[in-house]
Amino acid sequence: MNNPKVNVGTNRFGKCLIANSDIAKGEVVAVFDGPIYEAEKCTDLPVDIRDHAIQFEEHKWRDSNSMARYINHSCEPNCGIKGLFTLVTIKDVKKGDELLWDYAMTEDGDWRMECLCNTASCRKIIGAFSLIPESLRPQYKEYASDWLVEKYKLNQTI
Repeated sequence: MNNPKVNVGTNRFGKCLIANSDIAKGEVVAVFDGPIYEAEKCTDLPVDIRDHAIQFEEHKWRDSNSMARYINHSCEPNCGIKGLFTLVTIKDVKKGDELLWDYAMTEDGDWRMECLCNTASCRKIIGAFSLIPESLRPQYKEYASDWLVEKYKLNQTI
């Protein structure tokens, strides 16, 4: 499922997702609907898979046959994950804006990448949810993968 308000475009890194119309908060952008891969570590997967698939269990990743495969990372995202595989907007997105999400909203393994988002809150390294500052995790609980919400007990009240 691809949202018709989104096109695959290009930016300085290669392919990306661009809004071709205004998109309201909570709209589905795309779904990770592709093959499932199992491995002891993410770095055991082929590079093309580990750089595009999302983690949804401790040793499982899922790629996408949809445009979800081309969304880029930002430490200040405008998209997130609902459930395990559904990419949604977490705020209103204007026509012409790039759609971005924080890859740590699904990841919690050994995969790492230098972050070049250049936002004010850039963490410099893209990777595991465990690398997100604890103070930021509660803000992500509505848009982090269900498996991480469970693992980090983000739904518990203190």
